[in-house]
Amino acid sequence: MDLSGYAVRRVFDILSTLHSAIDRARRVLRILFLALLFLALPVGLAARPAAAQTWIPTPGLRFDVQFTKPFALDRPVDLLNLDLFDTEPATIARLKARGVRLACYVNAGAFENWRPDAAAYPAVLLGKNYAGWPGERWVDIRRLDLLGPILEARLDLCRAKGFDTVEADNVNGFENDTGFPLDRTDQLRFNRWLARAAHARGLSIGLKNTGLLAAELVSDFDWALVESCYTYDECQLYQPFRRAGKAVFVIEYVQNARLRARFCSAARNDGYGLIFKRRKLDGRLARCP
Repeated sequence: MDLSGYAVRRVFDILSTLHSAIDRARRVLRILFLALLFLALPVGLAARPAAAQTWIPTPGLRFDVQFTKPFALDRPVDLLNLDLFDTEPATIARLKARGVRLACYVNAGAFENWRPDAAAYPAVLLGKNYAGWPGERWVDIRRLDLLGPILEARLDLCRAKGFDTVEADNVNGFENDTGFPLDRTDQLRFNRWLARAAHARGLSIGLKNTGLLAAELVSDFDWALVESCYTYDECQLYQPFRRAGKAVFVIEYVQNARLRARFCSAARNDGYGLIFKRRKLDGRLARCP
């Protein structure tokens, strides 16, 4: 018997067994972490039953989005877009008591290193840095076996906190340099999976900044949100949503009064709801007259 060869094989067998055990342990820890995050909600909130009927935004609603201070949460608004993790349940309860509907911001296609569930993302999911946004990296949307449970836990948290609908961000990775060879088919598969996951929880969901796929996804998503489409002459890509009777909300970041007037005229013709914000997405807001 070749004892040296036998010993080497035994070492490889042991290392392989250890690697498998560690991998299983990591998966278990990720699941436990997400479960603890959900259970950390105030008593009674995590047990909130699913809504009897899914609420869907309609054209003409007064829309706003606020992610950073200073907030201005007291102004009249029909649909307010807030961050999933940063928004306290008490804030949600006050807004809901006023009849405000709430959209839940979820970064679906990118990783953010400051989020409370960041440790749940395995290294294999993480791609290139998201240009211009420190701490963010694209994720491999093809790996639903790994990414799916993380996003499902986030959607569960949206529902438990009392949000009505979902704004899923960065669902256009196939157009970007993510570090993964994503194509149109990959993106359609992921986006449709995401829409089904939201609907399964009684939540409607908006398609954001994905005009190239709007015509193909209009039957899967309930409304649309797009940034700077008048600035870049891309707003017509979202007309399939309007033809289907669905709401389209537009955010522009221009300050020039003439541009604002021109964009407002175009939005009225297109049937879109247009607001003007600062890029920090704080409480400051301007609407069309």
